[in-house]
Amino acid sequence: MADKPLRILLTGPPGCGKTTAVTKIVHLLGRKDRMAGFYTEEIREAGRRVGFRWHRLDGRIGTLAHIDIKVPHRVGKYGVDLESFDRQAVTVLDPDTAGVELFVVDEIGRMECFSPRFVDAIHRLLQAKVSVLATVAQKGSGLIREVKDDPGVELVHLTREDRDELTRQIAQRLLPSVR
Repeated sequence: MADKPLRILLTGPPGCGKTTAVTKIVHLLGRKDRMAGFYTEEIREAGRRVGFRWHRLDGRIGTLAHIDIKVPHRVGKYGVDLESFDRQAVTVLDPDTAGVELFVVDEIGRMECFSPRFVDAIHRLLQAKVSVLATVAQKGSGLIREVKDDPGVELVHLTREDRDELTRQIAQRLLPSVR
């Protein structure tokens, strides 16, 4: 592990490529056995977005939110499946049991922040002696604001124009964490 763990948070407007950057960085680092976490992606049907799924780095996949999920926790038209998210995605964010040096979290956003377990996991990760690569919503309060204001994190603002270059630079900096 690097002498000092890196805590890099990517932010920017919707559509700037935060998830694309995270997945490219994970690919460039190559050592998924030395990383834990998840990234999210849209669920599309007939060309329209109907929800979001999470992908753990170990290959497991589940639904985060969907228009057909009828629950009290909602962001717009999407119901958030907190039970599945807590049980299957959040559990890999434990620095005490995961046995890895780099945690990947895409994203710290409104849907994810409905989960008290997720909020606790993020607090623990940012206090642990591990590196963290995460995306965070550009706007928001609560945990979203808190992590962006944390003096121990490096907040990187992405745009479509600088995403590819920043992706390469960040992967190079994180490489010692996964060797």
